[in-house]
Amino acid sequence: MFFTIEEMVKWLGLTVFEIWITLLSLLTFTIMLAVKFDPDIEFYNNDWWLIFLPLFVGDALNAYFCIIVFIRMIMETTLKFCIMKLCWSVTFLSLVFVFKFLLCKKFLIQISLDYSEVFAPVYILLQLIAVRACQQS
Repeated sequence: MFFTIEEMVKWLGLTVFEIWITLLSLLTFTIMLAVKFDPDIEFYNNDWWLIFLPLFVGDALNAYFCIIVFIRMIMETTLKFCIMKLCWSVTFLSLVFVFKFLLCKKFLIQISLDYSEVFAPVYILLQLIAVRACQQS
C-alpha cells in the first residue's frame, strides 16, 4: 500500500513543493554518488562535500521556502498556528541537516563517531513523525 500525497503532507508536515525539492536534490545526489564510484568517469574532484552539495542546497531552499510561508501565514492566520508550523519545520530541517553533515564528516574521517551516533538525528526524527502521525485524525 502506498501513501497518498495528502497523508505524506499531514504526517511529514511538509508541503508538496518541499517534498518535490527534497526528491530533486536526492536524485541529483544519487547521480553524483554513482559518478563518484564509476571508475571510468573522472569529471570532477570526488570530494564528499561536493557530492553532498545538492542535499545541502535542497535544505537551504526548503528553509527559505519555510520562511516565506511563515511570513505569509502570519498575515493570513493566527500566530499560534504559524509558530507551531515554524517549530516543526525548523526541527525537521535541522535534524535532517545535522544527519547529512555528520554523515559527510564520517565519510571524510574527520570525526570518530559510530554510525549509530551519526544516525541519531534520523532516529529522533522518525519518533517525532510517529508521534505526529498518531495525533492526526
